[in-house]
Amino acid sequence: MMAQEQNRKRDIADAGETSKSMEGVFHNYLEEKVRPYIDLIDSLRQFGIEEDLALPTIAVIGDQSCGKSSVLEAVSGVALPRGSGIVTRCPLELKLRNIKCGVQWKAVISYKEKFIEFDDPSLVENYVEAAQNELAGEGVGICDELITLEIMAPDVCDLTLIDLPGIARVPVKGQPEDVGYQIKNLILKYIEKDQTINLVVVPCNVDIATTEALKMAQEVDPEGKRTLAILTKPDLIDTGTEKNILDIVRNQVIPLSKGYIIVKCRGQKQINDRISLAEATREEREFFRDHKFFSCLLYEEKATIQCLATKLTQDLVDHIKKSIPLISDEVKKQLWSLRKELSHCEAGPPLDPLKRKAFFINVITNFYDKINRLASGEAVNNENLFILLRSEIKVWKDHLDKTKKSFQKMAQEVVDEYDLKHRGRELPGFSDYKVFEMMVQKLVIQLSGPATDTLRAISDTIHKQFSLVSKTCFLKYPFIQSVAMNKIDNTLSNQREKVERRIMEQFKMEQLVYTQDDIYFKTLNETRSKGKQKTSEDQQAKYPEMLHAYYEIVVQRLADQVPMLIQYFMLKESAQMLCSEMLVLMDGANVDDALREESDVSRNRTNLQNRMDRLTLAQEKLSNFV
Repeated sequence: MMAQEQNRKRDIADAGETSKSMEGVFHNYLEEKVRPYIDLIDSLRQFGIEEDLALPTIAVIGDQSCGKSSVLEAVSGVALPRGSGIVTRCPLELKLRNIKCGVQWKAVISYKEKFIEFDDPSLVENYVEAAQNELAGEGVGICDELITLEIMAPDVCDLTLIDLPGIARVPVKGQPEDVGYQIKNLILKYIEKDQTINLVVVPCNVDIATTEALKMAQEVDPEGKRTLAILTKPDLIDTGTEKNILDIVRNQVIPLSKGYIIVKCRGQKQINDRISLAEATREEREFFRDHKFFSCLLYEEKATIQCLATKLTQDLVDHIKKSIPLISDEVKKQLWSLRKELSHCEAGPPLDPLKRKAFFINVITNFYDKINRLASGEAVNNENLFILLRSEIKVWKDHLDKTKKSFQKMAQEVVDEYDLKHRGRELPGFSDYKVFEMMVQKLVIQLSGPATDTLRAISDTIHKQFSLVSKTCFLKYPFIQSVAMNKIDNTLSNQREKVERRIMEQFKMEQLVYTQDDIYFKTLNETRSKGKQKTSEDQQAKYPEMLHAYYEIVVQRLADQVPMLIQYFMLKESAQMLCSEMLVLMDGANVDDALREESDVSRNRTNLQNRMDRLTLAQEKLSNFV
């Protein structure tokens, strides 16, 4: 028995010396076998494949103040944000790259659209904290936006893992009441995936069966097949509980397929004393080597950060190897489904620059054709423009007809007043021509208001129809639609001002009180013929037939002239001007900007195409490993 104990101690010492010779350099002998697999998953992650399927990863979880940050510091060799309460407030993807080709130490931190490269390890803590403050806000809020920290150095392992916020039970000042719920949901989003290895950090000085982190891991992984537990703070356990800890590490309390590893990282005192991570690693090894109960764990390779790093890397690579065929099959399955879905999707602008230009010209030409057809009276949608215009023109004509009675009444009143106040020796009905002219001018000018109302109604109808053509032709292209709508607004606005001036000119001309003699006599005779059909009571009225005849001529003239002015300038000329301005776009517009799509159909097609592209890239990468 004594000889066996001496051999055990000698093996432990040899293991300690071996670890010492490897200090700062984790499992270099695995590099050639490990690196390609980790690079594969990282490249797939860069493609954005995680939007389509889960990738193998290691998620680090633990209750608050469990020593999670200390473990990550020891593995990565850099100081991360520390403190009480929630320190990790955003998921932190930690990429460690073992680089030997002359690189001393280099890091890149990226989040959202920011990308910061630096070569001073002491800046890591500040950069991570600044990123969290920007994403989650100052204070104690959390956010599910991912921060990626890539570290390239000659003395780190090849490993990628994701640090998640510590589990909080009771919100502190400044935290939302449901912060615990938010954190658990964030953690579950990662650990419930079958492709995730759950790395649970548990302090030795608490009852492992009551830790929330291990409980959450057991809920998503009841058989413990993808859960690895790390025991921290072995120097804080109560005397007499060492054997209980040994039972846990040896998988005899809560069995996990991947088992347990015990580590001792820097404590607060060591940090205050400015003990380096390298020195802390040496002290950790000495702690276990000299420990009465835990020294055996060195021999069993279940203690120290170095053993943890080696096991994590090997477990991750094994997990990746097992997952590659499944990932490859899922990629092929999704690609097949996407091709089928894309084949039924409405085609968009071609990618080839020349074909894209031709497509753009066709889009503009289609608008040109529809506007011209609309102005020519063809139906280009569910409504016929000229039917709509005719109804507005009828309103104008009906109004003119209604004014005849008021005109007749006013004319009779003027004649009566003239006879009463001004008639001398002349017979009744032979009023002064100036009175006749003044009365006509007064009545006709009153029609200018309804005329501009007709202009406004027809203008609005034309604007609506032009806009409808624009929306139909450029439904998927908001840039062109915006340009077209702007041109429609400006063109019709300018033309409307022009028509309003022309209408006012028409009413100024009507003040001349003029018509051809033969037209006047013809209308007068027709008026007299109608007058013979009146009753004897009507015939007794002193109605001036010549006023009635002339007003009929004015009504007929305005009934046609106002709509003709409006239709010519607001429809025919506006359509020509609009088409000319849109055709100019074909020479000066940026085709890519013009054809940028923003419809549900185009967004769906773009999303499908983006998925197709990244899955195709993933398939190419995976083909080298399947």
